[in-house]
Amino acid sequence: MDFVDSGLYRDITDYAQDSPTWVQHAAEIGTEAGLLVFVALFVAGWWRARHASTRAFAIAALAPLATAVAYVCSELLKSVVAAGRPCRAAAGAATSLAECPPHGDWSFPSNHATIAGASALTLVLVRRALVLLTVPLALLMAFSRVFVGVHYPHDVAAGLLLGTAVAFTAVRLALRPALRLTGTMRASSVPAARWLTGPGPRPLARAVPPSPAHRRR
Repeated sequence: MDFVDSGLYRDITDYAQDSPTWVQHAAEIGTEAGLLVFVALFVAGWWRARHASTRAFAIAALAPLATAVAYVCSELLKSVVAAGRPCRAAAGAATSLAECPPHGDWSFPSNHATIAGASALTLVLVRRALVLLTVPLALLMAFSRVFVGVHYPHDVAAGLLLGTAVAFTAVRLALRPALRLTGTMRASSVPAARWLTGPGPRPLARAVPPSPAHRRR
């Protein structure tokens, strides 16, 4: 089954060819570097959640796992659809900025967009304020895959939708077991387990009641 959106693809890749050289290089680097940014955010989210509630830590721990599940789903769907890459199949299109993947590395859906969508959603579940960073980053990553010429627009749109849907479902289904596991590890006598999950929220300081002498004043 072959999905084609050659018109919009050609418009974007023509624009990419006319862009300044630094923009082209930034797009080529950014299409991969965005993945490293998400990895760094996952690590930061886990570290911060070590001093958070059991629920917050469980979600932070599930975030990269749910993203991995979304990636596997995209790979399975790729093998079923087996759609050719536009850099090889779109007639009359400009030469892609990135090297065209070999035959058999299928186009639909985009793995990068799937990972970006899943990462953005799960990181927002970890901390809502991250929506201002993760959503624009995911959209930019998805667009960059079309910009450098290796995906059709519908490839990245489907990847974003697949990633968010699968990751959200995975977190929902795995949250209860993750909560139990986190609680067990935090109560464990094994130092490595306690370090991995962290001590949890710091107890609030108890107010010291005024002395009798102070009350008489």
